[in-house]
Amino acid sequence: MRVASFYPPRQVEPQKRSGFKRDSDTRTQTGNTAKALSKQSTTRIFKARRRPVATPMEIVTHLINDTIELYKWTLTIADKRVEKWPLMDNPLPTLAISTLYLLFLWLGPKYMKNRESFQLRKTLIVYNFSMVLLNAFIFKELFVSTRAAGYSYICQPVNYSDDPNEIRVAGALWWYFISKGIEYLDTVFFILRKKFNQVTFLHVYHHCTMFTLWWIGIKWVAGGQSFFGAHMNAVVHVLMYLYYGLASCGPKIQKYLWWKKYLTIIQMVQFHFTIGHTALSLYVNCDFPHWMHYSLICYAITFIILFANFYYQTYRRQQPRRDTSSSTSSSKGGRALSNGTFNGLSKAASGAVVTGSKEENPQENSGRRKRKGRAKRD
Repeated sequence: MRVASFYPPRQVEPQKRSGFKRDSDTRTQTGNTAKALSKQSTTRIFKARRRPVATPMEIVTHLINDTIELYKWTLTIADKRVEKWPLMDNPLPTLAISTLYLLFLWLGPKYMKNRESFQLRKTLIVYNFSMVLLNAFIFKELFVSTRAAGYSYICQPVNYSDDPNEIRVAGALWWYFISKGIEYLDTVFFILRKKFNQVTFLHVYHHCTMFTLWWIGIKWVAGGQSFFGAHMNAVVHVLMYLYYGLASCGPKIQKYLWWKKYLTIIQMVQFHFTIGHTALSLYVNCDFPHWMHYSLICYAITFIILFANFYYQTYRRQQPRRDTSSSTSSSKGGRALSNGTFNGLSKAASGAVVTGSKEENPQENSGRRKRKGRAKRD
């Protein structure tokens, strides 16, 4: 039996599900969001188009300012021991000397074109033997000081302390840097003597880059791994300037200078040693700026290519045969060889003419063709 209720029926409201929306509401909200984003992106693009473009002058100004800021930062990590030494306060004196050198390369030949050449025999003798003494001094200082400081030939970080041996190493490296600036006189003497063929790309590239790059080396890493290249190069320059000094003494000494081409071989061997030593330092992860190691390897490779090309062109390339008149005239005057740094010998010690990779005797090369086979019987 159903009992009547005196209370009105309770209306149950539908439960609201939090986190759930109808599909229509979701689509509407998504559409509105897409429209808003599209409007914002359109506004941004429009504003970006209206943004003024930097002029070339402004770009250059920004680059200069960034470079100056970078240089100021590098000064904070430079070697404080050398900052008061001559030419080491800032790069401007070094750059000015290199600029004057390049300017002389351009104006010097024009000035000497219609003038008589200078002999400078005594000047060259004094200069070359002075360079022998300077490079011998650099080698001795580096050898003694690095041995006393216990340097390693595999990995030697820079010691920025005021230890007397470390100061001595830095001083020897500074003298090595100065010697590269003095070597600019090689080119000056060539131009004053009107030996323009000696001023080759190899010659200019070697002199100009060595002086500038070694300023960077002394400014930031006056010690450590830097000693190896200077140590080895000083020995090579002792031999090289000894050859130049003896050659300046005249024909009586020149006939004993048969070993010129071996100087080029020694220089190429030097660069191979440099690459090997630098690669070993990278392999053992030596505490030395790696970017300097990679730069040194690339720099040494350029010298190997240039010196190998010179060696091939001077000593290995076959010269074309000359006729009787040309061979006779060449036997009188000889042919000077050049390695981009100095005049070589015009004749061999035995009187044979040097023509590339061969030596010809003028008496034997008379232009006649040798008979083959047996001689005729009388």
